[in-house]
Amino acid sequence: MRIKLIAVGSRMPRWVEEGWQEYVKRLPGELPLELVEIPLSTRGKNADVARLIRQEGEAMLSKVQPGERIVTLEVTGKPWSTEQLAAELERWRLDARNVNLMVGGPEGLAPEVCARSEQRWSLSPLTLPHPLVRILVGEQIYRAWTVLSGHPYHK
Repeated sequence: MRIKLIAVGSRMPRWVEEGWQEYVKRLPGELPLELVEIPLSTRGKNADVARLIRQEGEAMLSKVQPGERIVTLEVTGKPWSTEQLAAELERWRLDARNVNLMVGGPEGLAPEVCARSEQRWSLSPLTLPHPLVRILVGEQIYRAWTVLSGHPYHK
């Protein structure tokens, strides 16, 4: 199983890349975590935002292979405790399908992406800045893995 974080937005500050890479390198080879950046569509004064969101959604879905699981990260999704995320991670592993975690742009995810989602996950009821979401997701996947493997990190 491989986990991909497919996120709208690029050109993040260096601290974001460093934070993300810290958790990627901590994970074992059998649980690769990959980041796929989708360029943010240009938003001008008179931009058709619905069309731009749709374009971003199409680009996101183009990175998903047939049969792979889609999990959207949404404020209105289901909050998971660390233990619940660990249980999900184990279910995903047993399911033997790659997992795509989807993070939308400033206006959220395209309806087409949400329609394909098998699960909706909320990191917080707060609206979080996108750079922070990347690091939080990496850390939480790592933490869930430590729970499953009995590693003392979570304690």
